[in-house]
Amino acid sequence: MQEIEAKFYVQDLKKIETHLQSLEARLIQPRILETNIRFDLPDKRLRSEGRVLRLRQDIEARLTYKDAGKSEQGVVNRTEIEFTVGDFEKARLFLEALGYQKLLEYEKYRTTYVLESGSKLPQGQNCHIMLDELPYGNFVEIEGEDINTIHQTAKELSLDVNAAITASYSALFERVRRVKGLGFTDLTFANFEGISVLTEDLQVRPADESLVKKHD
Repeated sequence: MQEIEAKFYVQDLKKIETHLQSLEARLIQPRILETNIRFDLPDKRLRSEGRVLRLRQDIEARLTYKDAGKSEQGVVNRTEIEFTVGDFEKARLFLEALGYQKLLEYEKYRTTYVLESGSKLPQGQNCHIMLDELPYGNFVEIEGEDINTIHQTAKELSLDVNAAITASYSALFERVRRVKGLGFTDLTFANFEGISVLTEDLQVRPADESLVKKHD
């Protein structure tokens, strides 16, 4: 029940995907829209403690809890408890009946690959690579069994491990809201229509600069 992952902001997600395919990564989930709702208690205790309670809908509905975790060399390690639920709306009502309130709703498109052990990774090690499209930019998440495997996978993808982002998608959203003075509180594609977001707004730097230059 440990989630060990690193997140990277990228300029060209398509080039990352093409590079993944050249490494013979296996597509396990084609591009799909996710709807996520983060819940918290009225005093915002979970957020203040760095914990997450999330309800997600993609091909199925899942309820997730994450603890605050810790960060080392750009890789976040945290306890994650996740299971499927039969009905998204009933799960939402269930949480609200227990006193939890919606903190944030956010959307993203996600495509998931797995890079399996062998020539590219140590024997017995696999990594899941998620290609994420959010309303304010594109990201790559790499989830593996340890820091070294994640760093090696990042290097195979020509991603700068020093550009890893430990902030959550909701924390990045708060940065953009402050910088741009946005009044809405949900991270949806409809809300961001017509709004341009720069790396300076997110306070990140692209991890794929070498890959983009290589193919230009």
